[in-house]
This record gives sequence, C-alpha cells and structure tokens, in this order.
Amino acid sequence: MNKIILAVWLILVTLNTSAQYLTRASENVPGYFINPIFAGDYPDPSILRDGNDYYMVHSSFEYYPGLLIWHSKDLINWEPVTNALYKNVGSVWAPDLVKYKNKYYIYFPANNTNYVVTADSINGKWSDPVDLKIGNIDPGHVTDEKGKRYLFFSNGGYVPLAEDGLSVTGEYKPSYSGWPIPRDWTIECFCMEGPKLVKRGEYYYLTVAQGGTAGPVTGHMVISARSKSLAGPWENSPYNPIIRTTNNKEQWCSKGHGTLFEDAKGKWWMVFHAYEKGFYNMGRQTLLQAIEWTKDGWYKVASGTTDSKPIARPRLKASAPWFTLNDDFEGSKLKPHWKFFGEYDTTRFQLVDNSIVIKAKGNGVGNSSPLLCIPSHHSYTAEVELLIEGKATGGLVLFYNNNAFSGILADKENILANIHSWQFVTEKDVINNHVYLRLKNINNTVDMYYSNDGLTWKKVENSLEVSGMHHNVLNGFLSLRIGLCAIGDGKVTFKHFKYSSLK
Repeated sequence: MNKIILAVWLILVTLNTSAQYLTRASENVPGYFINPIFAGDYPDPSILRDGNDYYMVHSSFEYYPGLLIWHSKDLINWEPVTNALYKNVGSVWAPDLVKYKNKYYIYFPANNTNYVVTADSINGKWSDPVDLKIGNIDPGHVTDEKGKRYLFFSNGGYVPLAEDGLSVTGEYKPSYSGWPIPRDWTIECFCMEGPKLVKRGEYYYLTVAQGGTAGPVTGHMVISARSKSLAGPWENSPYNPIIRTTNNKEQWCSKGHGTLFEDAKGKWWMVFHAYEKGFYNMGRQTLLQAIEWTKDGWYKVASGTTDSKPIARPRLKASAPWFTLNDDFEGSKLKPHWKFFGEYDTTRFQLVDNSIVIKAKGNGVGNSSPLLCIPSHHSYTAEVELLIEGKATGGLVLFYNNNAFSGILADKENILANIHSWQFVTEKDVINNHVYLRLKNINNTVDMYYSNDGLTWKKVENSLEVSGMHHNVLNGFLSLRIGLCAIGDGKVTFKHFKYSSLK
C-alpha cells in the first residue's frame, strides 16, 4: 500500500513541480501531507499546543513588526494571528512561545540580551518587551515538578525565573554540555543552540541543535538527551542525531532546531527547519516529522517516514487553507504578514481607498526600508500597481538586505532596472506617474515587466539570476523577499498586489 501511495505521489509531483507548496503542505495524496508546512523563510520554529489549537512563532530578525504568531487546527494549514513585537529592539533570534497559568509569553534574544513579551490572550494586545538583563541566546522555557520556572540557553545552562516570568531570580548554572560530534563529520561548528524541553514520565527531555546553522549541508542536526533533574546529569540518546542531512543529494539541507511536542490525539511530532537544495535563498523552511517512542523511553523519527516523502497527516480536524499573499489593502490595518525592513514607522504609511501610500525615503533601494512579504514557491509572479508623486521612485524588488537586492523600478517617466545594486534607466519616457510592475521568477531566473494598463505587459531587456542571494554568501540568516519600495522625495501608492505560483 505504501508503495502505491508513493508511486501516486511521484506522478503528481512530476505533473506539478510546485505541488508541495500549493497550501504550504498540499494534500496531494488523501490522508498524507508533504513538507514543508511553512514554505519560505520561517526559521527556528517554536510551537505551542493550547487545547485543540496550535500556535507557532519564528525568528523575525530585522523585519518589523516582529514575532508573527500563526494558528492551526490540523498542523498543516496555518493562518496569521497577530504580531507580538512592535518596538524595535534589534535582530530577533530564536524565540520560545509558552503558556503559563493562562498567560502567554514569548522569550527571545536580541541586541546581546534576552527579552520577554506577554499577553492575556494569544490575539494580544502583547506587552512591550521586558529586558531580562541576561546574555546568551535561544531561551527555552521549562517548569519543574514544583512549578518553578527556568530558562535554558544555547550553552546548556539555565537560570531561575520569577513566578511572573518577568525577571531572573538567581545565578546561571551549567547543566548540559552537548553530544560529542565525531571529528570526521563535516560540520560548520559545534555550536549548540535552540534548547527545548518537555517532561514525559520521570524524565525531562532536552532537544538541542548542534553542528552550525548553515554551512555544509551535513552540519546542522537535532540532538536529544534526558535527565531526571534539570541540573543533570544528562544521558545522551542512543539515537543521536535524531534528524540530520547525511549527504548533499537530499532535498532538505542543514536540518535542525527541533521542537518536540504531543498533539491533541496523543501522537508525537517534531517541527524543525531546513534549507532546501537549490533554493537556499528561500531561507530556512519549517518541516514537520512524525516521532515515535521506544520501549526504553527514547524518542526517534517514526519508522518508515522521511521528511521528503508523504507522511500520514495528523489525525486532527482538517482546516481549509485560505492564507494568500494577494492584497488589495482594504481596511485601515496592514495585514500581519507584511514587514518593513529595519523599522516600523506608522507615520510613514497609510492604508486608504484600497491602497497603501508609503512616504519615500533614502536615495536607493538599500536604505528605503521596503515593505516585504515571503514568497513560498520556486516559481511565481508578483505584480503591483503604482502611482508616483513628487520626486519619488517606486519599485517591485527582490530584497535580501541593505546591500543585496534587485528588481524593477519606476520614476514619473522612466522604467529602471536594478541588477545587484547596478541601477539604470532601461525604458525612457514610457509612463506618466502611473505604472504596473511585474516580476516573473522561474527557479531563480527572474524576468521583469511593466504595463501601462495592467493588461498588456512589456518585458524589459534585463533579467536577473538570484540563486546566490542567501546566507552562505551574504551572511545574516535572511532570505530573498518580495519588496515594495518608495525611494527619494514624495509618495508612492501601491494597489492590487498579486502573487501567483507557476507550475
């Protein structure tokens, strides 16, 4: 039966190369899902089960507002709920979303310290960040058998927390030193990170990442250990590494940063992140893997499952997929999946008349703080309508960071191309303050178009190749995102943003 299911899946993938991304993890084979469950840049996943509801948050780095919370009933289809962080405290790394006595907390590192935000409802309003005044990264929250609260950190040590979770009440104590990686393995570094803890039976189970977040595909891995006390000693799992890429032929690379959890039906899973072979510029994507427990009390990947082939769906009530990047900017609030790079200035933009008006700033794409969203397909088109006022230049770009971007721009009369920061007029005197722009990305080769009426499109002569715009080249752990930019002096009005996958 499994062979028949696999054969059907292979046929479907052959017919539809982007099938796995149609609804993040499309159900091409009834009763099964295909990774990823979050296609695109969703690293360091932290998941919380709250009754029959599941919530997830990821690293938000320099994109604001940050800490976008997602909700699901079935672990496969997700919808954005709200952003938990509006105050810019720097680059936000691996968070931990927890619930304690009917209150919600997100612990996260930024700017060489650790913060916490809180809310009485997952929907917010979330508090301003509270500085815990302690260094280290990747806080992992745990409560012991006496109800005392602690934060573990990437170096394997921990600190006690106050009852309200808003301050550290004691000294740092070392606890776990990691799993000894064989010296002949190809890794980036030892780099223990991302501690996540659960209690099952008499044991605490600690899950960490080791081997380096990027670098060689075989470096990043998931490691497990258990102890009857948070202070240790910890016994390393005989199944280590629990998850690891073993060669460069695998679809998913640098697999790590796992969180172990039990669903509402008593089945165990792990969410983790990985780069995709050939598409590192999409960032680290979120995957879901079935987990099973052994008779001697260890957990491992469920027998007969791999992360790149169909996995039996969770036995949960299915949610209909509805999330889309398409946006007519209706209403007065920006949808939560949109992010500004490096800032969140509410005086700079306004939603009005089914459009978003953005004040121009900077002298180029790099310092314009573009408005960004995350593409989730290997091949897609993105298009938008622009109205240009004053001496502004508007654009539709692919943006990695302030120094790495490319795309198509327009001033009041001209179409401009920006190819890896080399910017020039490519079509002169062809518009009058109004234009439609389009990017067509086919497996990292990007063609650029403009239109005067939104119906007839003209391709400019310049195209892009963007496969190398990723962390292993540019650093920063970021991804290539679709951006709307307003540059110079004046305003740019954006309407009818459309995103379509290409099969």
